[in-house]
Amino acid sequence: MEEIIKHFKNAMEIKRSIIENPEIINKIKNSASIILDAYKSGFKTLIAGNGGSAADAQHMAGEFVSKFNFDRPGLASVALTTDSSIITAIGNDYGYEKVFARQIEAQGNTGDIFIGISTSGNSKNILEAIRKCNEKNIFTIGFTGESGGEMAHLCNICIQVPSNETPRIQEVHLLIEHIICGIVEENMFKEYKK
Repeated sequence: MEEIIKHFKNAMEIKRSIIENPEIINKIKNSASIILDAYKSGFKTLIAGNGGSAADAQHMAGEFVSKFNFDRPGLASVALTTDSSIITAIGNDYGYEKVFARQIEAQGNTGDIFIGISTSGNSKNILEAIRKCNEKNIFTIGFTGESGGEMAHLCNICIQVPSNETPRIQEVHLLIEHIICGIVEENMFKEYKK
């Protein structure tokens, strides 16, 4: 029982440290605002991560395309982690490090937003994707752990969760994704809310 309580206390402490850090709060707010502006201008989000972060990418894209809190029109969002034929073709032909960058090359446009998720901030395929976005003038938002890794220097905005524990970082990433989805939906579709 103590072990379970310890995990909850640790998770609460990380969230409390974010609440008390205006820089992180502002990065979340600014990310939501930039994504909202992109959607209002007819652009899309492209999202990627590996492992659990791949699932988070799919989850976030699903919230944008379907709905988050209420019925409304869908928003264009693509999880670059979902097409096994594309991923295996690129992995085979160019290497796994290019699986997201090549998709951005094919589908990304100036005005779109790329959200890269990596707890270490050093996932090679996410870094390659961000570099490709920078070449194409696609705004980049990174979700990382405390150090930020290389992503901290490559992304336009890097939201660094103050933890080095992968499970806790992933939990907070999901919360941040939900917060952003809620802000975007609320401000984009006020007239649909009942």
